[in-house]
Amino acid sequence: MKFQVGDQVETIDDVIKGVIASIQGKTIAIDTDEGFSLSFEASELVKIGSDEISNELSYQKIHSAIQEKEVSKKPKRVVEKSRKDRSETAAMEVDLHIHQLTNAHKGMSNYDMLELQTDTAKRQLEFAMRKRIPKVVFIHGVGEGVLKEELAYLFRQYDNVKYYDANYQKYGLGATEVYIFQNPGN
Repeated sequence: MKFQVGDQVETIDDVIKGVIASIQGKTIAIDTDEGFSLSFEASELVKIGSDEISNELSYQKIHSAIQEKEVSKKPKRVVEKSRKDRSETAAMEVDLHIHQLTNAHKGMSNYDMLELQTDTAKRQLEFAMRKRIPKVVFIHGVGEGVLKEELAYLFRQYDNVKYYDANYQKYGLGATEVYIFQNPGN
């Protein structure tokens, strides 16, 4: 389609109408009906009120242009992690709720329950170190925070351990994640 300065045009992809102000190669500057000056490629514009429109732009041409545009949009690919990647990010979970550790907790004192929970945490942490498991999540619950503080005291005894609150979305406030730095010589 041939364009000239002064032609009324409209964009194909937008609802922008205006008058051609200047033409430089394939770039056409238009003054829009709203008073803005915008530049477009010639392929993005059509003349308004011209017989050429009906000759050059049939329904089929417009339809094929829309289809081309839709085909050019690449669909998003979902990349699934391999089994190796999933196992590296998975953490060992240790549930320290007393009912998970023993069936005979009804007659136990608070001190005895706390001892059982901290001993279990220590055993599981050392097991993870021996088996070179890099992450362990200790599920302790929210409660009054006594067990959480005891766990923090335990974790500070190890130089190769960092600990922090576990993923809130998965565990809420009731879990601590421990990262174990592996020594190559062990």
